[in-house]
This record gives sequence, C-alpha cells and structure tokens, in this order.
Amino acid sequence: MIPTNEKNAADARPLSRLATFWFAVGAGLSVANVYFAQPLLDAIANELGIGRASVGIVVTVTQIGYAAGLLLLVPLGDLTNRRRLATGMMLLSAVGLLAAGAAPNAAVLLAGMAAVGLLAVVVQVLVAYAADLAGPADRGRTVGLVTGGVVTGILLARAAAGLLSDLAGWRAVYYASSMLTAVTACVLYRTMPARDRAKPRRSYPALLRSVLVLFAEEPVLRVRAVLCLLIFAAFSILWTSLVLPLSAPPHSLSETAIGAFGLAGAAGALAAARAGRLADRGYARHTTGAALALLLAAWLPIGMADRSLWALAAGIVVLDLAVQAVHVTNQSVILDVRPDARSRMTAGYMIFYSIGSAAGSIASTAVFARAGWSGVCLLGASVSAAALLFWWVNRRR
Repeated sequence: MIPTNEKNAADARPLSRLATFWFAVGAGLSVANVYFAQPLLDAIANELGIGRASVGIVVTVTQIGYAAGLLLLVPLGDLTNRRRLATGMMLLSAVGLLAAGAAPNAAVLLAGMAAVGLLAVVVQVLVAYAADLAGPADRGRTVGLVTGGVVTGILLARAAAGLLSDLAGWRAVYYASSMLTAVTACVLYRTMPARDRAKPRRSYPALLRSVLVLFAEEPVLRVRAVLCLLIFAAFSILWTSLVLPLSAPPHSLSETAIGAFGLAGAAGALAAARAGRLADRGYARHTTGAALALLLAAWLPIGMADRSLWALAAGIVVLDLAVQAVHVTNQSVILDVRPDARSRMTAGYMIFYSIGSAAGSIASTAVFARAGWSGVCLLGASVSAAALLFWWVNRRR
C-alpha cells in the first residue's frame, strides 16, 4: 500500500490546465489510431482482396491487440514511471502505424494493426496518471476532460481518415498518423509532470495476477466492467458496419462524407466532462441510468438511415453522447475505489471494453451480410436493452 502522507502529497498538487490539455491530445490521438480503419474498410477490402462480410476482422484484430495491451502493458503504470512508459509506447506505436501503411497484403496489415492496438492502450496509462495527479474533488472532471480528448479523437479519426483517403489513398492515413504520433510523444515527454506516485515493489507476474484479485475483491469493478462491455459492443455495432450501407446505393457516399458522420457525435465529447462532474457530486447512478435509456432510444432514428440521413445523424449524436457519459461515469467511479491500483483497475475495466468492441465489430458485419441494416439495428438495440436491464438489476451496487 502507498503511505498516507505520500498519497495526500500526490493528491494535493493539482494537474495544470496545460498538462491536462496535452494529456487529452495524447489520449485522443492514441485512440484515433484504433478507429481510422472504420471508414476505410471498403477501400482496404478492395485493394487487399478481403471479402466484405469478413473485412470487420481488421477492426477485430486491432481490438484483440488492444485487449492484450490492457492486460500486459497498462498494469505497468502501477510498477514503473508512467511518463517514460507512455512516451515509449507512443513511439513504438508510430512504428506500427508505419508498417500498417506500407502493408503489401492482408497478413502484414493485420500484424501492423495488432501492434497498433497493443500500443494504443497508452490512453489508459494517461487516464490513470491524470486521475492520480488530480485532486479528489476534481478527479471526475479531469477524467472527463481527458476522456473528452479520447471521444474527440474517435470522432475526428473517422472524418480525417475519410478526407485524407479521398485525397491520397487509405495508406496516407497511417503514414500521417505515424508522424503525428511520434511528434506528440516528444511534446508529451516535455509537458507531462515528472512526478509520479511512489510504487510498491512487486514482480511483474504478481502485478498481472493482482488484476484478477481486484475483480474478486471489488464488486463495483465487476458491475462497471460488464456495463463497459455492453455499451461498447453497441458502439462498435454501429460504427463498424455504418460504412457498408452508406457506401452502397441509394446513398453511395464518398469516404469523406462517410467519415464526416463522425462529427455528428461531437456531443459525446461535450457530455464526457459533464458526466465526470456529476459523478464528483454523487450522481453517478442516476447519470448511468439516464444515459443507458438514451442509448436504447438512439437505435430508432438510426434504423431510419435508408430513408433519412438526418435521422441517422440525430441517432448518432444521441448514441455517442450516451456511450461516453456511461464510460466517463464508470471510470470516475472505479478510479476512486483503489488509489494504489488505478492502472490495474483501469486495465481490468478496459479489457471488457475490448471484448465488447471486438464482438460488436465482427457480429455487425456478419449480421449486415445476412439481414442488412435493419438486422444491425435490431442487434444494437438488443445489446443496449441488455445493458439497461443489467444496470437496473445492479443499480444499488
């Protein structure tokens, strides 16, 4: 355990606004690397000869790599200096992005994307570090701001990837991101506070085992992790398959136009910080329930995509707002439970994010191939209803 005087000293020094901003930028760019592929799936499938029904494997492999990184890399934040860990991971991620952009075939692309997913978990190192540096009364707001950077990265990733792909091809997206990731790593190293919470001495295997122990000891972690799995399964069900109906008749939209739909979810980024403030004030349970109800309701206008792109855009706004509000609230709650284990709590929680995202991605394209967009929306609504029911049963925990 961390001595009380060290814990209080760490909490007493708030994170500056400039540092918080760069935490958010680094987190946003890192998670964007995971989502660039979604509006590019059609172009990637055509060039590398991947079937439309199975092209979702590109996103799934990235999420599998992300899950591995959560288990193997993120817990290191409770063992080593987070500043060096975060910047080192970002530099290695730049190498993985370069490999993905230069891939001559599907096998090399999937290997590069697995590496990108593995190292993109740096975002969770940054979230846990920011939470550690923030004061107790300000922790939810700080987590919300950094998570707002994550949401912005996800949304801009689709728009930027679609635009750059139209101008210079899908490979240019990964070349550009490789350069930006390397530059951001250098800026972060100079901007991030050098201080870090004192770390207890333990072996790496013992550190990994302790993640499982935390699940056994903390019921809040278990409940919030299952909610995370369900909401991000719904999130991936929408975003992985959205490119397929929009690129086909009657819409036949360009990659730039498809990517621009990511901007429709900008309200999610705005909601993220607000949800953190509500958690700071003790309204985490109410915020979660309201957001899950919105998540279920969002599938009605999303299901009208064939008839109205405006209805689709409205549904996307509501869905992204709901998912990110639950996500920020989840993180705010679990990061307050065990201050000495924030990286491991984050790792355990986010493993369920990867499981949900990967399952949603592969299920979405498979269902679209068999039942079209209506089948995808029915699947998304069913998962969202399951999340709302699970919250209701466990709401007092």
